Amino acid sequence: MDALISAADSALRTLFARPRASRPCPTVPEAPDAPLSAEDRAMSGALMRVNHVGEVCAQALYAGQSLAARQAAHPDLPLARHLDEAGREETDHLAWTRQRLDELGARPSWLNPLWYAGAFGLGWVAGRVGRAVSLGFVVETERQVEAHLASHLDRLPAADQASRAIVAQMKDDEARHAREAERAGATAMPAPVRGLMRAAAKVMTTVAHRV
Repeated sequence: MDALISAADSALRTLFARPRASRPCPTVPEAPDAPLSAEDRAMSGALMRVNHVGEVCAQALYAGQSLAARQAAHPDLPLARHLDEAGREETDHLAWTRQRLDELGARPSWLNPLWYAGAFGLGWVAGRVGRAVSLGFVVETERQVEAHLASHLDRLPAADQASRAIVAQMKDDEARHAREAERAGATAMPAPVRGLMRAAAKVMTTVAHRV
């Protein structure tokens, strides 16, 4: 029951509360504060909305996997704590992307509750399969997110140094999370699973870019 309450609390905080970061928002030292054109501002807003959705999903994935680890016949508390810690770091990303959306005059995705529910379900299923699979799911997710963020660094307007600094730090953090999950005993996801994950991510990013 405590685990269920904790999972519900995580969902409510992610979807309806203002996230608070434990680390300062990344910046580019002495970067020129160049004004953005209306077109650049709209592009940055759409890309940062997609990134914010990704962080909503990250919160859900880790919460679902942590719940599954605690519900197992023999609860894997070390794994649950590992997932909880990674989720707390992802809260920084959630706060940074939401702050940047506000600065750009953009809004979060209207479908965030749907994204959260779907990601939570995927995380819970992966967690129920077993420790190695759960960690492997983390590795594959973080690798795909890292690649996605790298593509955003190519697409963000050159003048938007604030958004670029946030995305660059997020990319570094996601790569570290993948390495940590590998060291903790992750197993590689089969190619069909990786393909399905990429397809689901493509749908999410395409829709969230506008909605």
